[in-house]
Amino acid sequence: MTELCHSSPVRRLSHPAVLIAGILLIAMNLRAPFTSIAPLLERLQAALGFNSTAAGLLMILPLLAFVVVSPWVPRLARGLGLERSLFLALVAIAAGIALRVQGSMLALYLGIGLIGAGIAVGNVLLPSLVKRSFAQHVALLTSCYVLTMGIMAAIASALMVPLAQGSSAGWQYAMLIVVVLPLVTMGVWWPQLSRRSLPAAAKGVEKVAEKGAAPPVRQAAVWHSPLAWQVTLFMGINSLLFYTVNSWLPSMLADNGFSAEKAGSLHGLLQLASALPGLILVPLMPRLKDQRLIAFATPCMSLAGFIGLWLMPEWALVWVLLLGAGSGASFILALSFMGLRARDAMQSASLSSMAQTLGYLLAAMGPPLIGALYDMQGNWQLALMVCAVLSVLMAGVGWLAGRDRQLPEASASE
Repeated sequence: MTELCHSSPVRRLSHPAVLIAGILLIAMNLRAPFTSIAPLLERLQAALGFNSTAAGLLMILPLLAFVVVSPWVPRLARGLGLERSLFLALVAIAAGIALRVQGSMLALYLGIGLIGAGIAVGNVLLPSLVKRSFAQHVALLTSCYVLTMGIMAAIASALMVPLAQGSSAGWQYAMLIVVVLPLVTMGVWWPQLSRRSLPAAAKGVEKVAEKGAAPPVRQAAVWHSPLAWQVTLFMGINSLLFYTVNSWLPSMLADNGFSAEKAGSLHGLLQLASALPGLILVPLMPRLKDQRLIAFATPCMSLAGFIGLWLMPEWALVWVLLLGAGSGASFILALSFMGLRARDAMQSASLSSMAQTLGYLLAAMGPPLIGALYDMQGNWQLALMVCAVLSVLMAGVGWLAGRDRQLPEASASE
């Protein structure tokens, strides 16, 4: 922790409690501005006159932004530092929220794309910041900020329709009020901008370079590591399954006789259920040096949810809880792996960039592909079977990614 504090004013402003508060507030901005759109989608379509195809593209646009932006985030962090890069992400999110309510399709698309870009930066760098500042508490803090992220997403989704109904500005007011989140967070995070800090690994390289010597050790390319690919696939499959369910659950339920109101309530429950595993994993994760069993078990919860929706959709309440809890727990594990499997903050940022770039690419492919299976069959049975098979594959990958191992380092001569 001492590496974060080089002067007395910075030391005071970088007290662990202040830094943790900033981390949790940043986490609140990494899902709510995106997921809160879904409850207002019909109002948006009516106001702006776009069809279901355009609505589908709108829902995966942030995921596509994650794919485009994530590979560039480590370079951004090396240039600006972690603190300033995260502040820039908050500025992008706030600007995107303000832009998307201007009343045109172009502004809506550009605003949501900008929000996605800002979230991508936060998604990649937050695990690295936790690794650098709280290396002994990676799993605990990751569980806490994912819990915070999920709770805020559920609250925002639940408030959108009442806010739109209670204001003459309708959907524009409801979507604009979310800007309070990044603005408050920027205020709390502002003291961290008093320095431009680099991850420990980058600092070490700079010091060696100043002495005119070649660094004795360099980071291995994470893209060549089997362990990095296991972490990436674990996160990628989980993201694909979660965003597929998030996109199509109301339609699945409607096709099985549920009213629109009931389907909407269960969709909201999915968001809340994805946050609940944090209550268990917060105290549990710090005690687990080896995460194989839990990384195998959480995809099995999703497997049970998909099979349940396929065979006994009338019990949807149970299956939605399982799907939300399974995906939420797996997400916490995937983010934890980015710190636990890395040797330092720079390697953690590289692993995070790889896992989230490919992970969200898979996630963006999921909803249209599963929708295409529905169009082919006229029902959701084949789509749910495919999701069940992917859950089995994810359980196998989770067993490998959960082993108590770290990414290798390569010697400079290699």
